[in-house]
Amino acid sequence: MVAFPLPQNAVGAGYRVIGFDSVGSTNAEAMKAAMAGDAGKIWYAALQQTEGRGRRGRAWESPHGNLAASLMLVPDAPTAGLAGLGFVAGVALNGALARLMPKASIRSGIDGADGTSGGGSARIALKWPNDVLADGAKLAGILLEAQKRPDGHTAIVIGIGVNVVAVPDGLPYPGTSLASLGVPFDAPSVFEALAESWVECYEIWNNGAGTGQIIRRWRESAAGIGAQVAVQRGDSVLRGIFETIDDAGHLIVRDDEGHRIAIAAGDVHFGTTATLR
Repeated sequence: MVAFPLPQNAVGAGYRVIGFDSVGSTNAEAMKAAMAGDAGKIWYAALQQTEGRGRRGRAWESPHGNLAASLMLVPDAPTAGLAGLGFVAGVALNGALARLMPKASIRSGIDGADGTSGGGSARIALKWPNDVLADGAKLAGILLEAQKRPDGHTAIVIGIGVNVVAVPDGLPYPGTSLASLGVPFDAPSVFEALAESWVECYEIWNNGAGTGQIIRRWRESAAGIGAQVAVQRGDSVLRGIFETIDDAGHLIVRDDEGHRIAIAAGDVHFGTTATLR
């Protein structure tokens, strides 16, 4: 077992944590607890996971020293509103990174692509629906899984992976890590900042009543607004301008004919990859 510290606000709010050096999947551990009837507010955190999952069933293996953390909750909220917890996680992780990277600046240009010098700092941005970018490269990812329990309640597991020391091999997109950005914190320290920020954001969410406020915060740090975007939806690709995220969390794209289209799910690409035909 590895000690992952819980901040005082998390302890006071009734959160718990179980830490591992290496584990197959923190999401799987959290889901086991959910199906066993655990009351929730329990984190599973590890320095390495060997059988992790990303979106759409993709493998997500993490080099040792990175952070894999999954939180199991049983919210007293309508099932239809639970998807908003993905935005809570994004805002919480963004807040945690801001604590760890106090000198990071938000540079101009899409994903920091203007090439201006940030004095060694990185542009941290949230990519819809569930990634955190640093200068356009993936730094962290989020995965939500929901399961109906035998008692009739819905448990939700929020999995968060942060590249602390290294980027996983074989990624089909650019990646980066806190170490490569010059951030000298280890995975337990990143977890502690995340757990502290989570409590604050979850209270704002307030069982769904504060979803609009959370999404407004998410939008303030969104990557790519106003840029060309391509959204892969199954076998089709929608191209246009990324206008905004609406208050329901949909990606709003204006296509070449001027239609505003709300996207609930899909893989998003910015920059030159968005303009390829």
